[in-house]
Amino acid sequence: MKQSLAINLPDVLAEVTAVFARYEDALVNNKVDVLDELFWNSPHTLRYGATENLYGYAGIQAFRAGRPAQGLERRLLKTVITTYGRDMATANAEFQRAGSDRTGRQSQTWMRTPEGWRVVAAHVSLLA
Repeated sequence: MKQSLAINLPDVLAEVTAVFARYEDALVNNKVDVLDELFWNSPHTLRYGATENLYGYAGIQAFRAGRPAQGLERRLLKTVITTYGRDMATANAEFQRAGSDRTGRQSQTWMRTPEGWRVVAAHVSLLA
């Protein structure tokens, strides 16, 4: 039996686009409390960073608490958000840090939870 999954339902896409913008603002302005809020509080959450592999919400939260607050400004070059049904989405972005010509990439998997949309998996890398 073939199942159909609704891609980019307008209301769901608007929700995820708004929460992604909130995340981006929190990231570049070092709003650690908002960043912590927007990650799923679970041992199953993971974040692969440019220099670190973090497993579980507690590890991600500890990393954020100890990260320097300087040099966070960046410009998004391209962002692609795709929703799958009403409860899952991906957000992928290319970015450039202020003062750098290197391109970075960020991928996030978002899940609707009872508390709202949360990142359940993230990956950040820089092109050589």
